[in-house]
Amino acid sequence: MNYVITCCSTCDLNEQHVKDRDLHYISFHAQLGDKTILDDFGKTMPMEDFYNAMEEGADTRTSQINQEEYEAFFESFLKEGKDIVHVSLSSGISGTVNAARLAKEVLSEKYPDRKLYIIDSLAASSGYGLLMDEMADRRDEGMSIEELVEWTEKNKKRVHHWFFSTTLKYYIRGGRVSKTAGIFGTLLNICPLLNVDYMGRLIPRDKIRTKKRVIQEIVKRMEEHADGGLDYSGKVYISQSACYEDAKAVADLVEATFPKLKGKVEIYWIGATIGAHTGPGTVALFFMGDERVD
Repeated sequence: MNYVITCCSTCDLNEQHVKDRDLHYISFHAQLGDKTILDDFGKTMPMEDFYNAMEEGADTRTSQINQEEYEAFFESFLKEGKDIVHVSLSSGISGTVNAARLAKEVLSEKYPDRKLYIIDSLAASSGYGLLMDEMADRRDEGMSIEELVEWTEKNKKRVHHWFFSTTLKYYIRGGRVSKTAGIFGTLLNICPLLNVDYMGRLIPRDKIRTKKRVIQEIVKRMEEHADGGLDYSGKVYISQSACYEDAKAVADLVEATFPKLKGKVEIYWIGATIGAHTGPGTVALFFMGDERVD
């Protein structure tokens, strides 16, 4: 194929996975205390160290990829005669897709014979990664760049994202939960259940008491929405922020509930960009299903 598929590091896979699938990525930036790092699948800073620093009280900030960075990234492929389909982090979470579109305007004049498509994934974390993996499958099946763009736009809202958190600490710190509500929620062992809606925004859905119940509930949501229900035969990804055992408990229940999965459930780290906002203690489940409509 004379085109490349590119994305942002917020797809929360890992370096080996994107290399194996011939995907190319550009990194977001994160600030941890007084240190600036790249969100690059833990290469600049191991994710264990990142979340340990957060637990110890380090302040975090993130910054999106700017237009100039996108121009340099895209041009590295265009000057080699390659066309590009780039998929960005959801516009419901970040404005980075706008910077990518501005870069496209500049480069389209410089490389009028090349094709550069920009797609808003409406996805995040390893749900975004799952979409990239599905796109790589279609490319490998022989889809042209135009066919792949059409398929992605048609199917991107079929990627389901369900998240839960085992702590309210970072919701309080980020101002999404008041201190009073956070205290009561902690006393009641509340684990918020959230998902990504049809506009690519992270939306709170339920307040579930106890970790055991929220693990059961997140798998129940998969039963309700996955392609084929309990006969789901696609891929399942999970991402987690320093709570691997909780993620493994979800993976084990998914594998026991859906016997026809395409391989084992794959577990990845929530990267620095998303993790700077969720904090440690978040588990996210991703699968293909019906189209998100709310």
